Amino acid sequence: MSVNTGVPGARGSLRARALNGSMTRVVQPAFGLATLGNRQILSAMRPLVNRTINVASPVPSGTRTENVRATAASGQVRGEWVWGPGVGQRRVADTPVIYYLHGSGYVICNPRTHRGLVSRLSRQTDRVAFSLDYRLAPEHQFPAAGDDTVRGYEWLLDQGYRPENIVVAGDSAGGHLAMDLLADNQAQSRPQPRAMVLFSPLMDPTFGLAIAREARGLKDPIIKAKAGQHFLDMYTAGAPADHPRMTVSLRPSGDLPTTLIQVGAREVMSDDARFLHAALIAAGAESELQLWPDQGHVFQMFPGLTPESRRAVSEAAKFVRSVA
Repeated sequence: MSVNTGVPGARGSLRARALNGSMTRVVQPAFGLATLGNRQILSAMRPLVNRTINVASPVPSGTRTENVRATAASGQVRGEWVWGPGVGQRRVADTPVIYYLHGSGYVICNPRTHRGLVSRLSRQTDRVAFSLDYRLAPEHQFPAAGDDTVRGYEWLLDQGYRPENIVVAGDSAGGHLAMDLLADNQAQSRPQPRAMVLFSPLMDPTFGLAIAREARGLKDPIIKAKAGQHFLDMYTAGAPADHPRMTVSLRPSGDLPTTLIQVGAREVMSDDARFLHAALIAAGAESELQLWPDQGHVFQMFPGLTPESRRAVSEAAKFVRSVA
């Protein structure tokens, strides 16, 4: 276990610090407008938001993808296989694989918006990735996304991928989905994946930790806590906070995945990362938490914005290669 700052020194790059100011002025109001609308307005805005993310998180040239629409024993599985540039690994059983769970508050984004990040992770680990296309709110509410995540993992196992060759990776809400998967694996006596890599993970889907952190004076450059809570409310739909799939807990076990957690030190959800890290340690897992100075939420997605983005993905890839 270790907690570190991710990069030398107490501050992020000058570029990151300059970017934070402009992001606060431009991105936060856009998220604020999205939260004011009803379901129809959100659904109408979703394609525009997704296209904007695609531009800011470009897909490396040479990336290959393959759509998946499969029927598993427990239902439908949707997503895409992603090969980063130069990755020659065939999609066959008994080889290493990344199982990617995208974020964005359970209401926006999809494998296409995260294809750039997944491709970079694939390229630097030299392994294929399966990026899950789970159902989104407000059209599909709790626990639809969690059910899809479990189903996708079961489908990988059914395809012959061994759990010791699976690395679960995800960002934001994908972190909460990953923890839900681990808890369901325990409940069903299903084997756990070998490792996890989580970027800015959500742990508290009530967003209470984030609201409390913001009240103490933290200013996230990308999102305000109330805006995040509004998105999550569309998914959780009044589910009780103590529901075991809302507030996820793990029982002590020796087979939990070795985990790397990266979080921007300025982001409003950094306490979620600390909470998740502590929960893994308490359950007997090995976990490393990296706090990256002056970085915002899921900064790893945007390699053209700050040098820390590229370095963080390289650190994540090095971790994956070392453990699985």
